Amino acid sequence: MSQAGGQTLGGVGAVGRVVMEFAGQFGGIAALTWDVIVSQLRGPREWTLTIQQLRVVGVQSMSIAFLTAAATGMIFAVQFGWGLRRFGASLYAGKLVSIAFVMELGPVLTSLVVGARIGAGITAELGSMRVTEQIDAIRALGANPVGKLVAPRVIACTLAIPILVMMADLIGTIAAMFITMASVGVSTRFYWDQVLTTVGIGDLCHGLIKSVFFGYVIGVLGCYYGMRTWGGTQGVGLSTTEAVVSIAITILIADFLLTKMLLPIL
Repeated sequence: MSQAGGQTLGGVGAVGRVVMEFAGQFGGIAALTWDVIVSQLRGPREWTLTIQQLRVVGVQSMSIAFLTAAATGMIFAVQFGWGLRRFGASLYAGKLVSIAFVMELGPVLTSLVVGARIGAGITAELGSMRVTEQIDAIRALGANPVGKLVAPRVIACTLAIPILVMMADLIGTIAAMFITMASVGVSTRFYWDQVLTTVGIGDLCHGLIKSVFFGYVIGVLGCYYGMRTWGGTQGVGLSTTEAVVSIAITILIADFLLTKMLLPIL
């Protein structure tokens, strides 16, 4: 066999391995999702653990989510105000900032920054339990690890991320208001009139539907990589890195796909 033929076969084999690995991970995530649904249908439901995870995911992530939203709102107010000035339309910077925040910036940026924090924490926690055989001990006692460990975290992420996104939208829009008022000289009433006449219910639903799916992605991927951790403390570190990268990539790809799906509907 020639060298060129060997390189071609090697390239095909590498692509095949990547495809098989992706298919295996997709199947594992789908199976974990099904196990979560079954655990909630059969019970018992761990509401206390879910509330605890809501505090971890939601309350403890508010500072980083709000800081990101405020900084992004101010930056975009400056950029849109400067960009619209050449057309004499800088008064309407609030329109662009608000619609961009509600439909795109709020859901994506909040999910990325909170997902990195929460996804890493979930993976590290469950991964440590896996390598120290605590999950096996739960199973040996007759309890369902998915119902006690995975389901509360997935549900908490799915519920908390949309709430954080709505609050981040408001914070970012308010931060943009102060910059727009200072740089352009519009009044508060004029700014909010522009915002309320631009952002509709469909736009809000667009961002919230995205954030619900992003929350699910953060929860299920963090749990998936944590539950499949092996190799001691080094394995926990590798799983945590894989989880954060996978969450970010999945959110960005899903954002494009969901935007294409939702724009004609909403």
